[in-house]
Amino acid sequence: MTAKTLPQQLSRFAVYAVLLVAALFFLAPLYVMLATSFKDAEEIRQGNLLSLPSSLNFDAWRMAWSEACTGTDCRGLKPFFWNSVLMVVPAVLISTLWGAINGYVLSLWKFRGSELLFGFMLFGVFMPFQVVLLPMSQILGWLGISSSVGGLILVHCLAGLAGTTLFFRNYYAAIPKELVNAARIDGAGFWRIFFRIIVPLSTPIVMVTLIWQFTNIWNDFLFGVAFSGADSKPITVGLNNMVNTTSSVKAYNVDMAAAVIAGLPTMLIYVLAGQYFVKGLTAGAVKG
Repeated sequence: MTAKTLPQQLSRFAVYAVLLVAALFFLAPLYVMLATSFKDAEEIRQGNLLSLPSSLNFDAWRMAWSEACTGTDCRGLKPFFWNSVLMVVPAVLISTLWGAINGYVLSLWKFRGSELLFGFMLFGVFMPFQVVLLPMSQILGWLGISSSVGGLILVHCLAGLAGTTLFFRNYYAAIPKELVNAARIDGAGFWRIFFRIIVPLSTPIVMVTLIWQFTNIWNDFLFGVAFSGADSKPITVGLNNMVNTTSSVKAYNVDMAAAVIAGLPTMLIYVLAGQYFVKGLTAGAVKG
């Protein structure tokens, strides 16, 4: 191996320096949120945003999680958090399985008009969700599941179907069709091929879809505020109610703690499974 020249070393050092500055700039709001959440009201008034808390005070975290706060329809995040869990888990699993089946059909079991159907489905990826609020509310009313967690699950499954179908269809298009043809010759049917051959090869794109859907559904506010009831509001709506509640003294430490609690599941997902997300995005990008 040849030793790196001085210009190469300086160039690499400059790249690392830029990345470090960018990382610090990106992480600065998270640091401010965490530091503020451990301060009391007096310390917030007398200190500055970047100062460390004098001690770890968890009172704001307890209030953000479970205690009632002043204002109309404002509680701790605990009930909203569990509403989001009850909504996200089935919605993510159903939309992922549904998208996998669609992608399987549109890539390996093509029929007359399948490409046209896939083209129409792509409109759902780029369509603004605001245009479906009124018709979706009418459908939920007809089904008798409006203002419920079940209604939110249905809405998110339908809203995410176009994206999950796109992911799986493009991934399955790179799978050699000889595998499917050989299984057909051996007498395997539609579902046996899917569960015995296709699903075991789908781990990378399944991880991408699970992370993508979890993030989108957990962070959604539009559908949550439009289709939820008093007892089915997701955590994003609960956080909005808590932060915007009318109070004589603004509890910034409670608001910051609540914001961290609301964002913690998605942060953990990316920390624990971020490498699978990157690998899944590149898997199947090159065919052959």
